[in-house]
Amino acid sequence: MQLGQLGTIDTVIFGAYIIGVIVFGIWIANREKTSTASDYFLASRSLPWWAVGGSLIASNISAEQIIGMNGSGFELGLAIAAYELMAAITLILVAKFFLPVFLKKEIYTMPQFLEDRYNGTVRTIMSVFWIALFVFVNIATVIYLGALAIETLLGVDLIYGIIGLVLYSASFSIFGGLKAVVWTDVVQVVVLMLGGTIAAYGILSVVGDGSVFTGIANLYQALPGHFEMLFEPGDTYLDVANAHELSTGVTPYGEPTDLEPGAEVKSSFQLLPGMALLLGGMWITNSYYWGNNQYIIQRALAAKDLPEAQRGVAFAAFMKLFIPFFAVLPGIAAWYLLREQDPANLPITKADQAFPWVLANYVGVGFTGLTFAALVAAIGSSVSSMVNSTSTIFTMDIYNKFINPGATEGRQVKVGQISAAAALLIGAAVAPALANAGQVFQVIQEYTGFISPGVLTVFIFGFFYRRGTAQAALVVVLASVPLSWAFQQLMPDLPFLDRMAFIFLISALLMVVISQFTGRTKAEAAAEGGFNAEEKRQMGEKVIKDVKLRNGLSVAVIGIGLATGVRLLLQPVPGVPLSMSIIFIILSLVVIALIYTDKTADDYKAIDLHPSLFRTRMGFNIAALAIILLLTFIYTWLA
Repeated sequence: MQLGQLGTIDTVIFGAYIIGVIVFGIWIANREKTSTASDYFLASRSLPWWAVGGSLIASNISAEQIIGMNGSGFELGLAIAAYELMAAITLILVAKFFLPVFLKKEIYTMPQFLEDRYNGTVRTIMSVFWIALFVFVNIATVIYLGALAIETLLGVDLIYGIIGLVLYSASFSIFGGLKAVVWTDVVQVVVLMLGGTIAAYGILSVVGDGSVFTGIANLYQALPGHFEMLFEPGDTYLDVANAHELSTGVTPYGEPTDLEPGAEVKSSFQLLPGMALLLGGMWITNSYYWGNNQYIIQRALAAKDLPEAQRGVAFAAFMKLFIPFFAVLPGIAAWYLLREQDPANLPITKADQAFPWVLANYVGVGFTGLTFAALVAAIGSSVSSMVNSTSTIFTMDIYNKFINPGATEGRQVKVGQISAAAALLIGAAVAPALANAGQVFQVIQEYTGFISPGVLTVFIFGFFYRRGTAQAALVVVLASVPLSWAFQQLMPDLPFLDRMAFIFLISALLMVVISQFTGRTKAEAAAEGGFNAEEKRQMGEKVIKDVKLRNGLSVAVIGIGLATGVRLLLQPVPGVPLSMSIIFIILSLVVIALIYTDKTADDYKAIDLHPSLFRTRMGFNIAALAIILLLTFIYTWLA
């Protein structure tokens, strides 16, 4: 089967499934009335653990995972799976240390927490940042990749695929809120993981002459470079889009190319810089995504209670370990089957077409339509999740705060619906601009990385640095984007994960230093009448010892900043001066020293963290240990 030629049976199955999901979503939206803000934005805080875990994965494994990661697997190999594998351990940490604080505060949004810990200005600025990021990066890229898959398999023009995804996402998410999104997610994750497994089974069986395990062994033997988990500075890959353009002499738009010979060979290390996937910038990417990203964490906020939320997150962590089987291996297998062909004549002209090509050629009749339908529906679900979270932030953090503070519950729901529709339309309008972006998964990581180091710093120090002030947090969030852009321009050869680690160190330094000069103690606030009787009583209760909090912050600095500096010293990056590694090390040591020697009084809005808050049940502890052991085995075996 050629691309753009989905068979009749598969087309019928595809259409039937999509219509079925739309009908199911509309039924849920009408059955589960969303008369209050809690109903619409947090599903009445009633989700069981399996719905939390399933919805987390369905929202996560969308176009940028299935299509984008298979595209990266096609060109780079299995190393891209680090985003999935390390996410499993990150989810455990988020469930252990982040969720207890968020659920204790009973918040709707991440900006709400920032006002509770810092002030309203920090909340507002981050609300605007997040809305812009969701609309112009997340929603736009997912819609684009979904439309690309539709174009590749159905032969439908990109613009019509975008329109279709907008209509699908709007059909139930705008009026049904989070409940409709989550319950359709539960269906999607089952069918998507089944369909992805079928796709992987199909192509790996071809590579292995009927055996999946033989297929994996053949790939490992024939393409050892595609099974490297930690790249070296000299490792490269073939950019298929550039190779095709150089071979044909024209751009995708039919214009003469301006690429020079050699532009098709790019650095693997720049995208996935070795040990940074285990220590360093990867922790920023994953911790921000799973711990501070509204459209992800919103599922856990909607759980019945903390133990239920933690069980759901642990369930999602186990599923993450399986995802590379169908989100990376099919892309590698596609490269194995096509690697000998002339780039000008490949059926794949860009990396992100690898998975649709696998579906078109190596999945049985009927299953192709089902798998493709589940993929497109999951893309729509992810868009719905992002749209719902965008509307949640706009309604709770912008509209309720500045436009109509006394809005009724019904009015809040209506504003949420209108803002959801606006976010969807704007994201769709931006989507076509990504048509020449190459590996879109990497584009998402790169530009999200402009904001994530500062955001993660503000949250981590908000949890565990009792002296952190609103003024320091404000400087950090405002400085994150310009600092990231400046270092991208000044040191273009520094891998973006390393750049994120450096911005994290600078942010931590700013947080500590500025807080020392802008602090306002609890005693001062209490003297001014800043606390009620209950809050004054809680001040005297037992809290986690300050030295333990300092130890936790130091571990973060060591694991992200110091580890990056040592790695750059032992594994120099071409184009990056050796002095950069020294700067990393010195800056890390300075931040650690400041953390331990800081004698200023606690900030008046510091969170009192009690030991009981972080106690977890035995089942969760066993799950966490199992995940750590599995990750250790995987990396040891592949190394």
